[in-house]
Amino acid sequence: MKDFLPVSRTDMEKRGFTQLDFVYIIGDAYVDHPSFGPAIISRVLESRGYKVGIIAQPDWKDDGSIQVLGKPRLAFLVSGGNMDSMVNHYSVSKRRRGTDSYTPGGIMGKRPDYAVTVYCNLIRKVFGGIPVIIGGIEASLRRLAHYDYWSDQVKRSILMDSQADLISYGMGERSIVEIAEALEAGIPVSEITYVPGTVYKTKTLDSVYEAITLPDFERVRQDKKTYAESFLIQYMNTDPFRGKALTEAYGNRGYVVQNPPAVPLSQTEMDDIYDLPYMRTYHPMYEKEGGVPAVSEIKFSLVSNRGCFGGCSFCALTFHQGRIVQARSHASLVKEAELLTKDPDFKGYIHDVGGPTADFRAPSCEKQLKSGACPDRQCLFPVPCKNLQVSHKDYLALLRKLRAVSGVKKVFIRSGIRFDYVMADKDREFLKELCEHHISGQLKVAPEHISPKVLKYMGKPDSRVYLKFAESYREMNERLGKKQYLVPYLMSSHPGCTVRDAVVLAEYLRDIRHMPEQVQDFYPTPSTLSTCMYYTGLDPRTMERVYVPRSPHEKAMQRALIQYRLPKNRELVLEALRQAGRTDLIGYGSRCLIRPDKDGISSGGKQRDKKKTAIRNVHPKKR
Repeated sequence: MKDFLPVSRTDMEKRGFTQLDFVYIIGDAYVDHPSFGPAIISRVLESRGYKVGIIAQPDWKDDGSIQVLGKPRLAFLVSGGNMDSMVNHYSVSKRRRGTDSYTPGGIMGKRPDYAVTVYCNLIRKVFGGIPVIIGGIEASLRRLAHYDYWSDQVKRSILMDSQADLISYGMGERSIVEIAEALEAGIPVSEITYVPGTVYKTKTLDSVYEAITLPDFERVRQDKKTYAESFLIQYMNTDPFRGKALTEAYGNRGYVVQNPPAVPLSQTEMDDIYDLPYMRTYHPMYEKEGGVPAVSEIKFSLVSNRGCFGGCSFCALTFHQGRIVQARSHASLVKEAELLTKDPDFKGYIHDVGGPTADFRAPSCEKQLKSGACPDRQCLFPVPCKNLQVSHKDYLALLRKLRAVSGVKKVFIRSGIRFDYVMADKDREFLKELCEHHISGQLKVAPEHISPKVLKYMGKPDSRVYLKFAESYREMNERLGKKQYLVPYLMSSHPGCTVRDAVVLAEYLRDIRHMPEQVQDFYPTPSTLSTCMYYTGLDPRTMERVYVPRSPHEKAMQRALIQYRLPKNRELVLEALRQAGRTDLIGYGSRCLIRPDKDGISSGGKQRDKKKTAIRNVHPKKR
């Protein structure tokens, strides 16, 4: 039936259902679009013949809110939504956000903090021992002991706190089907211990083979060095071909066991998943609230790939989607583009064609699909690997086909490109067509910083690579007769970044005459290398000490330096320059960031020459 999945008993009756096989509880509004994980998982299960219903954003204070579809025959599925509920609720300064883009009308507060755990405990309270399977970003990145920024403590595996039976981590299409088939066959959920891409609980390790034993939870919780050691083992086992099972002990509560990740999807499998009968928008029950804001960002965008071999330290993709890129076929994407043109709201503009990184269309090298990603080296950092296959030909061919679709006026690229990957490609045809056809006035890229020390901890390339790209971009636009700008994404307060490093970044922004409208503070989200550095003060790869800016005031100074021209930041910039010993940047010269204090005392503590200042301020014609 070409329709939304059941959200009420009436919907079930319309489909002739008396009982559902799975009830899926989600922290977002119900959006049936392949950019939303719950939509994919529910449609995949439906395509295998299972009856699935959706309870979106139930009232966790009301037991009846999760009973509206009755008791499922096989299991409850639970996801916090497209974002971790804590990231969704709080800014990096731990202030409550005002809006929620994944909720009808953008209203904040329609899901609880730690949503997966709260929903699961509610299920246990109401339905007792029914199987509960959790997935999505919140469950995936909390699958083992992890540092939780909001409570500032190491928390147990989410399996322990939520009372769920299994985690389907990563993207989950393969594992959820195997779990469903096992439950259908009558296998108790406690015995479903063999599925790749899952995490389960066990009282003994008698049936666990060839696993790596992680430090037990109590040791990890009490000792930061042990935490870093444990994290590195997890980081080295995120590959489906090389990864081993991991076990983590919880005293008399038993063990949590993580199976190796599921193998990547083939192109045909990707195509099949994105060809399922999605309604491609939010459920009509949200119309009265004005719809779901997040839909406007993705409604006319195309997901062309998954995974990223970029390996940035602050990104959780290594733990969630993995480093092996998977891509859809041109035919599949062209078919979806043609579908977009039939939407009455389509104005001729495809907003994006990409994924985590738009211009990655294949694994970084041939051996990745045979033996996996290298555990001890990156594909692009610190320099591109000699085995890296650099080519934009396939992506270019795809973009040309999409531009040729009848009804399409323009195809934009907004999900971001890797400028270092572009520079590694000796053929400049992609850069030419990018500037000519796929930008609307400005291109956003992510150098993140300019200090070599900070870039090293971030896993980003040397600043010279970005500077070279910026020059190539400028030259290409001049050749094409276009006025298009480069907008760098920048991050303050990343582990390893001192106030002096922040000053170096401010000097760079002075030189290129750019002041960012927004600045992103480093946000310690679960299961990233950078978060491990933030919590432990150690780089887990080397066990070297790392400076970590922690105080809100220092973070404010680092942010202010990036926006040093704003009057409201003046006092913070002055203080930061004094602290960094860079009072040479306070004055009237072209290299200075800020003027001296109004009282005539420079930040270096010397009286200004008021006569010279007066002469300097006189209009040139009157001198």
